[in-house]
Amino acid sequence: MSNETIQTVSPVGKQLKSYGESKPASYLMFNNKKVSLVAKITIGREYDNDVVVDNKLASRHHAVIQKIKDAYFIKDEQSTNGTFVNGVKIPSDKYVKLNLGDKITIGNMSLVIS
Repeated sequence: MSNETIQTVSPVGKQLKSYGESKPASYLMFNNKKVSLVAKITIGREYDNDVVVDNKLASRHHAVIQKIKDAYFIKDEQSTNGTFVNGVKIPSDKYVKLNLGDKITIGNMSLVIS
């Protein structure tokens, strides 16, 4: 019995298989700027953050994006007004996995995982 399928032997099948493969997130988009995703990114109103949010609704040290193994996670750093992913407030001090296309909202600023 052969293990060959239309997906493994035909050019169309191979192309269809590539559509199912997800590409990893590589940067964060906000205000028409790109920030490369690295091991750890801090977000907040203070200027010592990697991403500075110029908004009174943002806490000084609002959230952190951390790479764990091959995925990125966001954690709210006990901010006053909370951190939202795709419109849902995330729990404070718990890591939430981010996916390609996720929209992070801090104050009135939106950041997109791209």
